[in-house]
Amino acid sequence: MATAVDKYFELVDQHQKEFIETLREVVAIPSVSSDASRRGEVVRMGEWLQARWEALGATCKRVDPGKQDLHGVELDLPPVILGQYGNDANKKTVLVYGHYDVQPALLEDGWDTDPFTLVETADGRLVGRGSTDDKGPVLGWLLCAETHKQAGLEFPVNLKFCFEGMEESGSEGLDDIIVAEADKWFKGTDVVCISDNYWLGTSKPCLTHGLRGVSYFHLQVEGPGADLHSGVFGGTVHEPMVDLVHLLSTLVDPNGRIKVPGIYDQ
Repeated sequence: MATAVDKYFELVDQHQKEFIETLREVVAIPSVSSDASRRGEVVRMGEWLQARWEALGATCKRVDPGKQDLHGVELDLPPVILGQYGNDANKKTVLVYGHYDVQPALLEDGWDTDPFTLVETADGRLVGRGSTDDKGPVLGWLLCAETHKQAGLEFPVNLKFCFEGMEESGSEGLDDIIVAEADKWFKGTDVVCISDNYWLGTSKPCLTHGLRGVSYFHLQVEGPGADLHSGVFGGTVHEPMVDLVHLLSTLVDPNGRIKVPGIYDQ
């Protein structure tokens, strides 16, 4: 006699094509957070996630992080979507983090196909911007919960989630929300799963225990207000590009060791 778990996996197999079509739908939303002209698409992707989870029965909270100055253009930051699915005191509570924005992608970057059109390769891989980083993993939690419900199978944990739309642009605005919600929305969390990493190959998932950090800086070097003739001014006027190369060379040595004073201090 088939169990509820058997029915769950049977439904997963039956709905595989539907799952792929859903991934295709979200890959087609060009939610590039670093592109001011596509900020509306980033917001649309967040709203898509919120609507789908709410249709399943989750309680969602949209948090607007504020404004962003993107190279002189003031933009509204994309919403952070907080949610909760299940609230059983007898179950553990898992908080899932993910992001719904993506990096820029153009055919001329080396793609074989339109980056925002999901395609299946001959070896079974699904290729499209965001299919793995991070729309696929984020979507996986939603489809898992939906399939549990269809199978009549109780979800084994309380699920909370935090989905942002600025991860590919430094997660601007997220820190303040995490601090503000630590004893509110995130209260009662037993474990956090950052659902934004890689598998070992195509069939073996893995748990990543840590990642390296990254810092971004913008540097501007100014020079003469007009072009200067090299035959007249060469060697007497500092050229901005040479100055920039010199400055960059002071940051890291030939062995990759960072030379910024104090950066390795504990």
